[in-house]
Amino acid sequence: MSVEDGGVPGLARPRQARWTLMLFLSTAMYGAHAPFLALCHVDGRVPFRPSSAVLLTELTKLLLCAFSLLMGWQTWPQGTAPWRQAAPFALSALLYGANNNLVIYLQRYMDPSTYQVLSNLKIGSTALLYCLCLGRRLSARQGLALLLLMAAGACYASGGFQEPVSTLPGPPSAAGSRAMPLHITPLGLLLLLLYCLISGLSSVYTELIMKRQRLPLALQNLFLYTFGVILNLGLYAGSGPGPGFLEGFSGWAVLVVLNQAVNGLLMSAVMKHGSSITRLFVVSCSLVVNAVLSAVLLQLQLTAVFFLATLLIGLAVCLYYGSP
Repeated sequence: MSVEDGGVPGLARPRQARWTLMLFLSTAMYGAHAPFLALCHVDGRVPFRPSSAVLLTELTKLLLCAFSLLMGWQTWPQGTAPWRQAAPFALSALLYGANNNLVIYLQRYMDPSTYQVLSNLKIGSTALLYCLCLGRRLSARQGLALLLLMAAGACYASGGFQEPVSTLPGPPSAAGSRAMPLHITPLGLLLLLLYCLISGLSSVYTELIMKRQRLPLALQNLFLYTFGVILNLGLYAGSGPGPGFLEGFSGWAVLVVLNQAVNGLLMSAVMKHGSSITRLFVVSCSLVVNAVLSAVLLQLQLTAVFFLATLLIGLAVCLYYGSP
């Protein structure tokens, strides 16, 4: 029985404990990203270039991987460095880069609420590609669990929390008056389906090459993030005029970069030692952390829909990983 499936008793308990701790950390850090990013806002907008933050995140991950290898925390392969095995990671970096940019373009063809709800289709696309590309089979119980996970994400996105209702007299807030009506164009729907397909493909393909290669994870990450830095450096250079590279960065912005970098490394460990499905559960469970932090840090109010989404996530975890 693998760590992903729940581990084994006895000697495997310390390993299982480390695996569980890593999943909890990854869930917490993934859920903290949006609230931390919201705390960076100045006058309702992000004061720095998003491309700068992404490039710094990739560079931080690259440096952490190099440091891990230099310190001997992971063993360097014997003999000549296997640089030829770096080539497959170029496609991974390209897929992740395309996916990140598609998220930006999608906002032009639909409102944010529609995007948040429909983007949960990537759970289905990831599961389908996981079965087709890796030759895995999901039971009816596991398939139902993933459907519940999609429903939980859709519920949460449709109204997991709301701004506190003001009791003061006066006109509605500017945010409320500018609420965007629900809409999606045919091109937006096509791009959304492409986004879900690429999201699933990037996850499953990265899992495939990480498990096929007998290389330490830090070295595989070194390959992946080297291509990631090169790609994002090109995207930053081609992004046109805007704030300087570090202009607008605050302590919260630095925390966002560090949080994303460490979580990226944790997610790569999930991909190598767990699966793309495990990653889906981490992302879905992080919605609970996201909502709680949003309530504490941003004074947003949790709604009944949030508790329904939490219940669905709990049921999905029990169905997928529990005993039949």
